Amino acid sequence: MAKIVFALNQSLDGFVDHDHPAFQPDPVLFRHFIDDVSGLAGCLYGRRMYETMRYWDGDHFEWDAPEREYAAAWQSKPKWVVSRTLKTVGPNASLIEGDLAAAIRGLKAQHEGEIEVAGPELAHSLTELGLVDEYRLYLHPVVLGRGKPFFAGPRPPLRLVASDRIGENVIRLTYVPV
Repeated sequence: MAKIVFALNQSLDGFVDHDHPAFQPDPVLFRHFIDDVSGLAGCLYGRRMYETMRYWDGDHFEWDAPEREYAAAWQSKPKWVVSRTLKTVGPNASLIEGDLAAAIRGLKAQHEGEIEVAGPELAHSLTELGLVDEYRLYLHPVVLGRGKPFFAGPRPPLRLVASDRIGENVIRLTYVPV
């Protein structure tokens, strides 16, 4: 049975903003993300995060070797997109419509390993359904003061199970629901 993991970069004050320069990974953190994506059973996205990640479906001449490696790993993984507005999705992706809880329970039953969910709103919906098995917060040394919060709403009590320094400036905190 697969495990649903909500993993995302965030500021020290709890916000996500992938366009902010402080979230650009150093080479060690980027290598971590390549290895992470390579080991996933798949990726689960809301519409907005999926549209952001579609960047990796391309083939950009300016990419260096690690970026090409990340893109290849990402492209190879099945992706599931939860959206009420999208009618089609790109390569190796499927739309999830209808009963979200049943669809995610089905994914968990059909797959082994980790399915990573990205996007605070989708993670909040899955949290409310009791379907997030683990939370991974990648803390960056920046205070944004505003933006989209990592936790889009109340969450269950959590227990810290690991903390890891990755690269020069990032700490990954791993929590599980109690």
